[in-house]
Amino acid sequence: MMSVRWAILLLLAGSCATSRTALEPDAQFGHRYDGPAPDESHTITITPAREGETYRYYPASFESVTVRPAPFSVSVPADSQQVEVEVLIKGALPDACMQLHSFVQERTGNIITATLEMRRAQSIVCASARRPYRFYVMLDGRYGLGHYTLKLNSEAIPFEIRTPAS
Repeated sequence: MMSVRWAILLLLAGSCATSRTALEPDAQFGHRYDGPAPDESHTITITPAREGETYRYYPASFESVTVRPAPFSVSVPADSQQVEVEVLIKGALPDACMQLHSFVQERTGNIITATLEMRRAQSIVCASARRPYRFYVMLDGRYGLGHYTLKLNSEAIPFEIRTPAS
C-alpha cells in the first residue's frame, strides 16, 4: 500500500516539473485565450466583406509571428513523422473600421509564401484607435522534420520541425 502512495506522489511531482518546463502558452499548438490575452490583444477572424460596399485593401501590419508545430505522435517512427503547423500572428489594426480581409498561402518545398491583408470600407470615417489583435491560422499540409521559412508579407520567419528530444 505504501509503494502505491509513493508511486502516486512521484507521478504528481513529475507532472509538476513538466508543467514548469512547458512552453509558454503562445508557443503551444492549439492554445487560445478566452477574451483578452494578457497583452490585451483580442483574437480575431477573417469575416466576409459586405456586398455592395467598396473597400480599400492594405497589407496587414503585424508585430510578431509565432510558428507552432503540433506535438509528434509517439506511435509513429520519428523519421516518418509529419505534423500540422499553426501560426499565431500578433499585431494591431490602425483604426476602428479596419478588418482582416484574407490570408493566402502557397508552399514550394520548405518555403511558405503567405499574404495577410486588411480592408477598410471607403464610405466611412473611422476613429484612429489602435486595436491589438491575435490571428491564428493553420498552414496547409503537413510538415516533416527540417528547416522551413514562412514569408509573411515579404518578411521571412524561419522555423524548424524537430523531435522533442532534439
